[in-house]
Amino acid sequence: QVQVVESGGGLVQAGGSLRLSCAASGSIFSFNVMGWYRQAPGKQRELVAAITGGGSTNYADSVKGRFTISRDNAKNTVYLQMNSLKPEDTAVYYCNAKRTTMVQDYEYWGQGTQVTVSS
Repeated sequence: QVQVVESGGGLVQAGGSLRLSCAASGSIFSFNVMGWYRQAPGKQRELVAAITGGGSTNYADSVKGRFTISRDNAKNTVYLQMNSLKPEDTAVYYCNAKRTTMVQDYEYWGQGTQVTVSS
């Protein structure tokens, strides 16, 4: 079974940095897209950043210029470097891994890791 495990969350001061890691294991196939979502209290889950196997990236407007997503395809691991953190970045961050086929998509989620940014 595919398992997706995040790490690196925590409590930081505004302006600080965190680096999240996510490892997807148990699949003999690579994932077309891996990414990070987040959900703050009272808010809808939103895409933070995503990256394809070829290195194409997509970021939410709110994090552009501050966050950087990267991946190691050989390890099925994705990273999110978060700099200049703001209190509004506080949320549970979820890792997502997706494999697209001709007939259906397969999508897997991590358990989430809490990121809290204090003023």
